[in-house]
Amino acid sequence: MNFGLRILGAAARLFGPPHKQRRKQAQEASFRDIGDAGVAAALIALGAKLARADGVVTNSEIDAFKNVFQASVEASAGIARFFDLAKQTTLGYQAYAKKIYRHYKNRPDILEDVLDGLFHIALADSIVTEAEVEFLETTARIFKFDQRTFNRIRIAHLGRAADDPYLILGIDEDICDAGLKKAYRKMAAANHPDRLVARGLPPELQKLATHKMAIINKAYSEILDQRKKNPLQTRLDDHKTIS
Repeated sequence: MNFGLRILGAAARLFGPPHKQRRKQAQEASFRDIGDAGVAAALIALGAKLARADGVVTNSEIDAFKNVFQASVEASAGIARFFDLAKQTTLGYQAYAKKIYRHYKNRPDILEDVLDGLFHIALADSIVTEAEVEFLETTARIFKFDQRTFNRIRIAHLGRAADDPYLILGIDEDICDAGLKKAYRKMAAANHPDRLVARGLPPELQKLATHKMAIINKAYSEILDQRKKNPLQTRLDDHKTIS
């Protein structure tokens, strides 16, 4: 039996039995089977359910899925039917993510590839909704990625939001705490309203300078709060003297 047919066999165990209890038993049995075909079926279902996360599965999302999951010609029709079944609802996507994690838990690089593929599908219609971001964040947590890693992957695909505190301070997310403080102090000193007034800032712009300083302070506070809530491993650079 070729690989494509094995995928469909795993899909049948996930969706086949019509009776609710039998279907649940079949799903549990399938999730215990972590063979390549079962993982492939879980990948198809995860991609389909992400496409559904914003409420409508568009042709662009289907095309994006096909780009991510390139099936053989003989398997493509059956996989399309499986995709159509899985896309009916987002319910249960966490179980598919867990199945994939169990199979690749020692290969975080592959798990990141999966998350990259999901971002590719989410971006297919040029709009990433809050529901899709929640789907992606939950999947990342199941894959045991910390918030910092997820933010790095998200930024790689979506860029930084205009109000991103790291963007406002002009620093990277992996900056050490000492470097963060230095960058904040440098920017605060350069943009402090008193200094700008001393340099001859027109009165019309003094209020704007005060507003900008408030934004800088807010960005710094947000980063400190984030780091308190999501403490990272000790940053090696923190042990270095920063002049």
